[in-house]
Amino acid sequence: MTDLQAPPATAASTTAPTRPGLLLGLVLLGQFMALLDVSIVNVAVPGIRTDLGASGAALQLVVAGYTIAYAVLLITGARLGARHGYSRLFQLGLAAFTAGSLACGLAPGVGWLIGFRVAQGAGAALMVPQVMSLVQRTFTGAARVRALGLYSAVLAGGMAVGQVVGGVLVSADLFGTGWRPVFLVNVPIGLVLLVAGHRLLPALPGDRGRRFDLVGLVVLAAALGLLVVPLVLGHELGWPVWGWVMLAGSALLFGVFVVVERRIAARGGQPLVPGRVLRAPGLLPAAGAIFLIMVAFAGLMFAFALHQQAALGYSALRAGLLSAPAAIGFGLSSLYWQRLPQRLHRRLPPPALGAAAGAYLLFGVLAADGADIGLGAELALMVGGLAVGCAYSPLFAAALGRVDPADAADGSGVLVTVIQLGQVVGVALLGTLFLGGAALPAPPADSGRALLVTLSAIALALLSAALFALRTRRVTAAGRD
Repeated sequence: MTDLQAPPATAASTTAPTRPGLLLGLVLLGQFMALLDVSIVNVAVPGIRTDLGASGAALQLVVAGYTIAYAVLLITGARLGARHGYSRLFQLGLAAFTAGSLACGLAPGVGWLIGFRVAQGAGAALMVPQVMSLVQRTFTGAARVRALGLYSAVLAGGMAVGQVVGGVLVSADLFGTGWRPVFLVNVPIGLVLLVAGHRLLPALPGDRGRRFDLVGLVVLAAALGLLVVPLVLGHELGWPVWGWVMLAGSALLFGVFVVVERRIAARGGQPLVPGRVLRAPGLLPAAGAIFLIMVAFAGLMFAFALHQQAALGYSALRAGLLSAPAAIGFGLSSLYWQRLPQRLHRRLPPPALGAAAGAYLLFGVLAADGADIGLGAELALMVGGLAVGCAYSPLFAAALGRVDPADAADGSGVLVTVIQLGQVVGVALLGTLFLGGAALPAPPADSGRALLVTLSAIALALLSAALFALRTRRVTAAGRD
C-alpha cells in the first residue's frame, strides 16, 4: 500500500462493481457535465443579452445562479445520499440537472432562465457528492487511488473545456439557435447516463436510521449562501454595503453552526458534519491546501481568459485553447503521479506546489508586456499545471484515505464543498485584483501588468498551500505510526 492509499475497506462497507470501468466513466461524466456548466455559459452571455433583452444584473444572475445553488446545497446533497442511497440520489440529481438544462435551453425569457439555472445547480448539488461517495464505497486500495486521479483529471478538464465547448457551440449557431445549445448539449448525454445508470450503478441502500439534522442544515445553507452570493456578485455590483453585511453575517452563522453541531453531538444526536470525519488524520490540513490550490487555479483561468479576450482581442475559442495547457498538465499529472517511486508519494505535494508557484510567476513575467501569448508562456502554463496536479491528487487521496467508508458521503461532501468554495473565492478575489489593475477593455500592456500582479498573488497562495501540505504529510505519517 502506498503512503497515500486508503486502508482496505471491509466487505460490509464496500460493494465490488461488476463493471468498474463503466461505472467510473458513468459517474465521472456526470461530474464533468456539472463542472462544464460553471463556465460554458460565459461565452453565451452576449447572445443571451441580445436575444432576451437581459440587463447586466440579470446576466450576472444567469451566470451566478447555478454556482450559488450548487455551492450552497452540496453538503445537503451528500447527507441525502447517505440517508436515501448514493445511486438513487445520483440518478435523481442527474435527472434534475438534465431537466434543468432542457428548460434553460428553451427558456422564453431571462427571468425563466435565471430560475432554471438555479434548478440546474440544485440538481448538480444532488448528483456531484454521490460521485466521491460511490468511488469510496466501490473501490479500495490502488483502484481507489487511480479513481481519485481520474476524478482530478476530470476536475481540471471541466474547468478548461467549458469555454472551448461553449465557443464552438455559439460560433456554430446550430439551426439558428444561437446560445441555446450550450444548455441543450447536456440533454442527450444526461438521458444516456440515466439509462446506463439504471444498469450499472450498484445497489447501495441508504441508512434511513440516520437522523436528518435539519437545524444544522438550515444554518449551514444560510451561512454558505451569505458567503457565496456577495463573492459571486460583489465585483460586478461595486461591492455594495449589503455584500459586506452578508459576509459578516456568514461568519456569524458559521460560528452558530459549530455551536449547534457540538450540542447535537453532546446529546447523542447525529450532526450534519460528524466530528469524527473532521478528525480523520490529514483531512483538515489537506482540505486547506486543496482550497488554496483551487483559489489559485480558478483565479488563473479567470484572469487569463479576461486578459486574452478583453485586452488581446482573442476569440473565446482561441482563449480556451490557449488556456488548455494548464488544464492538460493538471490532468496528466493527476492521472500518472502514482507511477513515481512510492517513496516520493507522501513527499510530493510541498515541492510540487513550490514549482507551480515559480512556473506561474514566470508565466506572469512573460505575459506582462501585453504581447501575444508565446510558446514560452504556454510552456510555463503547462509546467505549472503539471506541478499543481502532482500536489492536488496526492492531497485528495490523503484527505479521504483515512475517512471510514461509512462516512464517505460526509467526507466527500466536505471536500467537494471546499473545492467549489475555492473556485468561487478564487474568481471573486483574484478576479477583483486583476480587474482593479486593468479596467477592461484595457490596453494590452496595462492588462499584462495586472496579470503579473495577479500571478504574484497566485504564487503566494500556492506557497501557503505548501505549508498545509507539509502539515498533511506530518499528520498522516503520525497516523500511520
